[in-house]
Amino acid sequence: MSSPPGTSVIVGLGNPGLRYADTRHNIGWRALDLLAGQLGVAVNERRPKAVLGAGYFSGKRVVLAKPRTYMNNSGEAVEYLLARFGGGASGLLVIYDEMALPVGRIRLRATGSDAGHNGIRSIIQAVGGVGFPRLRIGIGAPPPGIEPRDYVLGRFDDSESESIAAAVERAAAAARCLLEENINAAMNRFNQSPEQ
Repeated sequence: MSSPPGTSVIVGLGNPGLRYADTRHNIGWRALDLLAGQLGVAVNERRPKAVLGAGYFSGKRVVLAKPRTYMNNSGEAVEYLLARFGGGASGLLVIYDEMALPVGRIRLRATGSDAGHNGIRSIIQAVGGVGFPRLRIGIGAPPPGIEPRDYVLGRFDDSESESIAAAVERAAAAARCLLEENINAAMNRFNQSPEQ
């Protein structure tokens, strides 16, 4: 199935299954769900590699998707989506969790390394390079004595809920800004700290 030129594919990373719902690692799904509601896109088309939905926003076709692969194999879902809907990696936006950012901060970049994130590493391998936009949502570093794997598969504390909800709102707004304008405008507007 080919798509019109300029199709944007936005992927929220996470792990499928109830045991991973609302974990830190699934913050990309949470942001994608909010964005889907704002754009009026039903993300309910189940395919072997992803659950997806398509619609239009700001005059362009937008595909929203959540991989059905586990986080470490996110590249399989992205490879499928780009093959099905056309376009290269530059028309992709990946939303995911970032331990190197404080809780509540977001950071949009046009390119970059995997920085130790296995989902991003898998996508880099699948698309053959680092040249795709990514939107990181800060989940904070694990406390002393907690393994990173256990931390990302844990749930947010009540004390973090307000900051996380605000970060998810900002992430959805940043994605809309990218679609309406461009990545530079979105980076200039949303890479500042929320207090500024």
